[in-house]
Amino acid sequence: MVTLSDRLDVLTRPAELLEKLDDDAVRCLACAHRCLIKPDRRGICKVRFNRGGELRAPWGYVAALQMDPIEKKPFAHVLPGSSALTFGMLGCDFHCDFCQNWLTSQTLRDPDAGLDTDEIIKISPEQLTAYAVRHGAKVVVSSYNEPLITSEWAVSVFKEAKTAGLDCAFVSNGNATPEVLAYLRPYLTAYKIDLKTMQDKRYRQLGGVLQNVLDTIQHAHNLGLWVEVVTLVIPGFNDSPDELWEAARFISSVSTDIPWHVTAFHPDYKMTDPPPTSARALQQAAEIGQEAGLRYVYAGNLPGRVGSLENTYCPTCSELLVERRGYTITGYHLTGLGACPRCGTRIAGVWPDDPRSVKINLFGFPRPVRW
Repeated sequence: MVTLSDRLDVLTRPAELLEKLDDDAVRCLACAHRCLIKPDRRGICKVRFNRGGELRAPWGYVAALQMDPIEKKPFAHVLPGSSALTFGMLGCDFHCDFCQNWLTSQTLRDPDAGLDTDEIIKISPEQLTAYAVRHGAKVVVSSYNEPLITSEWAVSVFKEAKTAGLDCAFVSNGNATPEVLAYLRPYLTAYKIDLKTMQDKRYRQLGGVLQNVLDTIQHAHNLGLWVEVVTLVIPGFNDSPDELWEAARFISSVSTDIPWHVTAFHPDYKMTDPPPTSARALQQAAEIGQEAGLRYVYAGNLPGRVGSLENTYCPTCSELLVERRGYTITGYHLTGLGACPRCGTRIAGVWPDDPRSVKINLFGFPRPVRW
């Protein structure tokens, strides 16, 4: 019987993010674990492995492929109203009990995840790009699993996408190395990073190290990537005011222009005890972010229940600039320069050249998702 790993091992190419060591061992540089991988062994992610002294990396398939609103990633300051072709492979370097994409991220580590091998689609970078162009995507996004561990594949797709005039983005846990960020930088426009907790003990329970994620936020910003940070607010896990203050102060210390999304948890995967996050809890978290000096704080996953916290306002004159309900844009008022029409303040972000190109849905109903 052919296993999922057997099938995936065929869909690989020689990795580029590595350091060769003695005795055919390699040091993987794709994520901050920096796994030392000896021949016939795998990294923590389970998808990068050493075959006879050669590090192999996933290539040539997707396990998830979908057209989404860019707001679903979530990006609030990247081409609002545009469609994003989002693709994902399998595997992750973390093992979060509250994983929202556990079918793609945890299936190689957790037999109960149960992804059907028939869901793996062989595809080329050229085919992915053609699909994106055909369906009107403005952005191509690597997500669903942890994209850092499949960076070589992402770059091969992004090269084609950039040639076709598309922007490219990562949706990541932020467990990066300076080497992988330098590798990605020529192709990426935007990088969404999860800041799951400000407690290192908690991060280690998830399989990571807090400082690595903080360093990634700082380094990605320094490289000129457009960075947005997301914190899934989980009752009893990371929702204390002290911890939220610490997160907000850190983001503000990097840049007050970084959007911070505080989003609602719902019981899923292996974390089913905490209750869903309330709208009031998100509003309180957002207030902390604003008091910490962040100019753009958003509350997500509860459309219509968090007041003005879905919208973008001018940090200088408080003019309403982008109106949202869930993943839809119901009003767009920025100028073609991405500036406030009232006071002229330039709003940080990646904005369309022509405001008339932004898709407006006055009723706020979700836009249809095309597969």
